[in-house]
Amino acid sequence: QVQLAESGGGSVQTGGSLRLSCLVSGYSSSTLIGWFRQVAGKGREAVAGIHLRTGSTYAADSVKGRFTISRDNDMNTIYLQMNSLKPEDTATYSCAANTDGGYWDREYNYRYWGRGTRVTVSS
Repeated sequence: QVQLAESGGGSVQTGGSLRLSCLVSGYSSSTLIGWFRQVAGKGREAVAGIHLRTGSTYAADSVKGRFTISRDNDMNTIYLQMNSLKPEDTATYSCAANTDGGYWDREYNYRYWGRGTRVTVSS
């Protein structure tokens, strides 16, 4: 069973940066890790994804050029570097593991989820 734990959230001003980390255990090389965010009262939004074996990365249009997803060499920590943050990036960010394939940005393809970490961007 895959387990995930996020860290690195916090409060920053507009234009600032944060790096989120997702510690993963129990994964296989075919796992795809995704970052999602959610604002209270709204559904989850896919932010970025990375395939652990191939290193292929994906990003939502809303964050392209500002957010970068990466992994460490041991593939057990996934990072989300967030630059040029905007107030609309304020949300709870969660990482999740997709072990069965399918589109990276579809929430229903992810079976395992972390508890999330809060990001607040003030203007």
